[in-house]
Amino acid sequence: MSSRTTTPAPPSAPATTMRAVSPRGWGAPDVLVPVEVDRPEPGLTEILVRVHAAGVNPVDWKTRAAGQFGTWGDTPILGYDVSGTVEAVGPGVTLFAPGDEVFGMPRFPEQAGGYAEYVTAPARRFALKPATVDHVQAAALPLAALTAWQGLIETAGLRAGQRVLIHAAAGGVGHLAVQIAKAHGAYVIGTARADKHGFLRGLGADEVIDYTVTDFAEAVRDVDVVLDGVGGEYGPRSLPVLRRGGHLVTLPDPGGLPDAARAEALGVHTGWTVVEPDRHGMLEIARLVAEGKLRAEIDKVLPLENAAEAHAYGERGRTQGKIVLQVA
Repeated sequence: MSSRTTTPAPPSAPATTMRAVSPRGWGAPDVLVPVEVDRPEPGLTEILVRVHAAGVNPVDWKTRAAGQFGTWGDTPILGYDVSGTVEAVGPGVTLFAPGDEVFGMPRFPEQAGGYAEYVTAPARRFALKPATVDHVQAAALPLAALTAWQGLIETAGLRAGQRVLIHAAAGGVGHLAVQIAKAHGAYVIGTARADKHGFLRGLGADEVIDYTVTDFAEAVRDVDVVLDGVGGEYGPRSLPVLRRGGHLVTLPDPGGLPDAARAEALGVHTGWTVVEPDRHGMLEIARLVAEGKLRAEIDKVLPLENAAEAHAYGERGRTQGKIVLQVA
């Protein structure tokens, strides 16, 4: 009887390439195509994250249409919201270790590359993913929740007992802003179409106004904070609803700010704010999620390769909550 021994196969080397989605030019959604690119490696203070899910935001499709936001390489890769698992850490990283589940908004407004299997970024752009949510839920949060947090809490200084008016309250930023404001003890008024009212009341909104039939400027008074996620004339029209000393925070673009002299005469503070990567804010968002006070409404989940479909869907402007790409 003979015996035979076999030599175990050596472990396979890590992949040096990865799947991603990149625009082959700036324009309509169909410029987004699957590509194979080099896998990044973490540098000093950076982590390599294996992306499980990537959030889709308006800034993504606005960039894809015109290429006007951020600095892009030869193979642009969109996407700022990611949730995944730490694959490797670079020199100097002490916050995370391989295997940790993290979520964050890395590198904004420079290229982060969220529409890909792997992302590298400074470790402090991430927080540990709360165990109470999956990667799809977590990927829907960073950019939109940080926008709401920074606008309401850090810029406007929202406090318990104050009244806040949130425009586009059922959208990606808006529905998270409703929950953040309620978690801080505010009285929340939101504008949205009638079919979104039940959804918003379920999130804690105290009043909801159907902007298609009611002029909010006539229906609302004595507001401490307005969070304007619409832009255009919404900023100037919001001035009369604010108390003296109130804050109008505009998100889409500075062109939506009202005349400075008029705002000053009414005693209203106005400003345009752009979201920034912020570990402190991410930790606060993670805390609210873990406490059950904040959750992302997921409108649609699509595979990474269907990023063009996700953009086309988002551009219709009728989403309730967030769109997420499933990567891993």
